[in-house]
Amino acid sequence: MTQELVAVAMGRRPADLVIRDGRWVNLCSGEIIEHTDIAVLGSRIAYCGPGASGMIGPKTEVIEAEGRYLLPGLLDAHLHIESSLLTVTEFARAVLPHGTTGAFIDPHEIANVLGLAGVRLMLEEAARTPLQIYVQVPSCVPAAPGLETPGAELGPEEVEEALAWPDDRVIGLGEVMNYPGLVAGDAGLHRKVAAALRLGKAVGGHYASPDLGRMFHAYAAGGPEDCHEGTRPEDVIARVRQGLFAILRQGSAWQDLIPQLRAVTEMGLEPRHLLLCTDDRHAGTILAQGHMDEVVRLAISRGVSPISALQMATLNTAERFGVAKDVGLLAPGRYADILLVRDLAELEVELVLAAGEVVAERGRLVVELPAYPYPEEAKATVRLKRPLAPSDFTVPAPASSGAGRVAARVRVIEVSENQAQTRGLILELPVKDGAVQPDPKRDVALLAVAERHHASGRIGLGFVKGFGLRAGCALASTVAHDSHNLLIMGTSPEAMALAGNRLAALGGGLCLVRDGAILAEVPLPTAGLMADRPAEAVAAELEELERGLQSCGCKLRGAFMTFSLLALGVIPELRLSDLGLIDVASFALVPLFPEE
Repeated sequence: MTQELVAVAMGRRPADLVIRDGRWVNLCSGEIIEHTDIAVLGSRIAYCGPGASGMIGPKTEVIEAEGRYLLPGLLDAHLHIESSLLTVTEFARAVLPHGTTGAFIDPHEIANVLGLAGVRLMLEEAARTPLQIYVQVPSCVPAAPGLETPGAELGPEEVEEALAWPDDRVIGLGEVMNYPGLVAGDAGLHRKVAAALRLGKAVGGHYASPDLGRMFHAYAAGGPEDCHEGTRPEDVIARVRQGLFAILRQGSAWQDLIPQLRAVTEMGLEPRHLLLCTDDRHAGTILAQGHMDEVVRLAISRGVSPISALQMATLNTAERFGVAKDVGLLAPGRYADILLVRDLAELEVELVLAAGEVVAERGRLVVELPAYPYPEEAKATVRLKRPLAPSDFTVPAPASSGAGRVAARVRVIEVSENQAQTRGLILELPVKDGAVQPDPKRDVALLAVAERHHASGRIGLGFVKGFGLRAGCALASTVAHDSHNLLIMGTSPEAMALAGNRLAALGGGLCLVRDGAILAEVPLPTAGLMADRPAEAVAAELEELERGLQSCGCKLRGAFMTFSLLALGVIPELRLSDLGLIDVASFALVPLFPEE
């Protein structure tokens, strides 16, 4: 290929495509270079500079830039495509018009349901799209070993096998979420990290604790090279000082970009070790607000220079993952992933090229993307021992409450809007007929996690505060990070049983019930995580779900996303799994009633 690229650059053979008279945003030099042409051969750039007219032949496609900016396609430094609730194909269809041409994914959502077979399915599907998809092998399936029940487990042998797959798109080990295990010296986890390091592959981080003391320093010594779990400017600074890449996240519900940017705009931190990501951004947010283009716009609006913001979404990311020879900048030899825009701050993408092909114009996809047929075994994944009954959601009061007691002290999970972390509270809840009751007047709902992979019949029970659910309402989801069991929240056992059973019939998804009727649902039949429909259809269903939640009293934005994290036992402080209540600080199950 290099011989042919040289031939084009020397004018010995015509280019397949030439973009004329653009303003080259050179993210290596920090310059904007006027009157630049770009010549492309096949999928790669052959020439960037003035005067490419001599490279135009009778069959060369010519695009007149007319002074528009030329910049590399945007890269999402960390995300889970499953969290878009779309398949890889439909995700590509949604994000390409926004200028995202590459993504670094950790498919641990589907791996928790289907194991390595699920990772292979996503790799195969990705190969059929114009997106440059790079995969990090999931490191923590399950995320909290011994504290939850996943559909599959990836031990050191499985991780080593996948890291050695003969596929250059497998670029590393996924986010090491089990930070307590890494710091405690868990041998199996360190073996996974060592396997990636031996192969010269990236190791993703996930340090979710606000503690920047000894434990944080120990985590940095354990092998991870980046982290996207910071929420404060001091988190960014601490990570960069330890040699980590700080990945600043702006998803649908966890929106940590703005406060962390103060490390650059107010504290003067050098931004070359900062990356941008969406992590979890669902179809509705993508269609309404954008994807990586919206994240870059937000960074610029908060005082980051356009060049620095674009570097954080392109070159920095490519260099961090060792793929700058292919993506992340406009230069000879790289993939011709090129965006044309008129204003860098507004970043309204007018034309998108992926690997030398025009794939989107003015917000509209112009190529056909055939659907990828998932096998049936990827769809029959909701396995309950029997249909759920209202009695499954009864929480017997502790014996210490004594006969006739009307209240019990209970550990309660409290959520905050747009934050992944929770608080652990101890509240007095009413007791009726020997059972602890939810308390809608004090914004406390019953919470349940029903194991849905092995039909064990096991259900963990707890309570949650912060969603504002009125009496008679329930929300159920098979998107329940990271083991993705059946998560149900409600103020009525009858409503909870109805919502959970409906999802079992659908093969997974989201279901909202009010006053004995199904108010909204989002079917997600592929692994109980992804829809078999276009982004527009899923976004409309999510909008109906949001309206339904509001009618049930919930005022949280992105409430179903916040809800989906209530079972994630590696983000402080308190979570619930099918095995019970998890205290993340001690990485142990704790009783629902403190006196026990």
